[in-house]
Amino acid sequence: MGLVTAAFHWIIVHFHAWFLDGLGAHKSLLLTQGALFRDLSTAEAWCDGRRWLLFVLPAVGAALAALLIKWVSPGTHARGTDSAIYVYHRLKCRMSWRIIPVKAVASALVISSGGSAGYEGPMTLIGAACGTTLARIFHWDGVTRRRLMVAGLAAGIGALFRAPLAGALFAAEILYSGLDMEYEGLLPAFIASAMSYTVYALFWGWEPLFAMPSYTYDHGLRLLPYLLLALIVSIGAKFYIETFRRVAGSFRRVKGPSWAKVALGGLLTGVLGFMFPDVLGTSYDLIRVAFRADAAALVTSNGAWAAAGIFFLAFVLKAIATSFTVGSGGSGGVFGPALVCGATLSAGCGSLFTAIFPSSMGLHPASFALVGMAGFLAATIRTPITAVIMVAELSGNHALLLPTMWVCGLAFALNNGWSLYRSQVHGRESSPVHVA
Repeated sequence: MGLVTAAFHWIIVHFHAWFLDGLGAHKSLLLTQGALFRDLSTAEAWCDGRRWLLFVLPAVGAALAALLIKWVSPGTHARGTDSAIYVYHRLKCRMSWRIIPVKAVASALVISSGGSAGYEGPMTLIGAACGTTLARIFHWDGVTRRRLMVAGLAAGIGALFRAPLAGALFAAEILYSGLDMEYEGLLPAFIASAMSYTVYALFWGWEPLFAMPSYTYDHGLRLLPYLLLALIVSIGAKFYIETFRRVAGSFRRVKGPSWAKVALGGLLTGVLGFMFPDVLGTSYDLIRVAFRADAAALVTSNGAWAAAGIFFLAFVLKAIATSFTVGSGGSGGVFGPALVCGATLSAGCGSLFTAIFPSSMGLHPASFALVGMAGFLAATIRTPITAVIMVAELSGNHALLLPTMWVCGLAFALNNGWSLYRSQVHGRESSPVHVA
């Protein structure tokens, strides 16, 4: 799995350089020098012919990916993680090996051309397919096949996000919407995730994906703004889930071939991306801006309300763009965009809190972005333990575990009954695999 993930990352990097950066001349609105907003309203920027390609690039990439799936592997599921969960519970962990190359290329086409989606969804499906394919080759029984599928899930996520512990916990926890996990596959997941991460890092490095300074929790009264953050994050998570479900439902009612539907979704994404380019692709630069060491200075120089408005706008547009891309049937995941939405929403809250609460509390927008990203993840995909560990590994910051636990617990409880993944069951007693 380490080699497979490394190859997948290579495809991502090269496709992105060819399409979004090359053809589309993609430029972020977010500056890295003293301000939060880049001025792209000049005549030179608007007359750049390549920039106008952002209108159509997501549609072209999505259509090509849909046609690839239709011609090469018609049975390949478009939605990665949700499809993997469905296969685990309903199809006895039986998947075609064709998913591995087809999903890799199709997802790279969608996201590298500007589609608003994440690579983790396809990676979970690819990892699960690797595990089940191995079990089929050696004619292993159903129990072993389930454990290998969980191990494949863990190996893919642990390597791609450079978070081996979180990857193992994710694979065991993501199958259920309640406080339950597939503990039988936990040990194989630990081993597979550790090995996969090691092999992957030999090619792509060992540093955290979103490195940030080590902010600490050393003031008891900070739990009050973190309580408010948990409430806001739970509302934002419901908005994200409801927006995605409504858009996906609308596209299901549209009559026509699948490639036309995803092309329409890509076209709508391109309209948003032309106006606000940061919502195109994975949008991980939004997380890096939210985690910046000088985020507090940026907020002060731009004004707390202005900075919060920019982050809130990014949150809303990213949620809508992801709904257009993936909700229309595009090949991509909703887990990565959930990270982006959680970070931007929480960075906006942190910008306001630093202005409202006394300076003696030592609040920093970046710390809220990190903690809130974990809470958003716990609320949307129902994995509170994974969320706590994942943000620590993603950022390299383990000093905010206490407020992260606080926000994740509250957000998970407040969003009870809501999940991005409809294929999740509440617990092991509800899974057809264990009932049988």
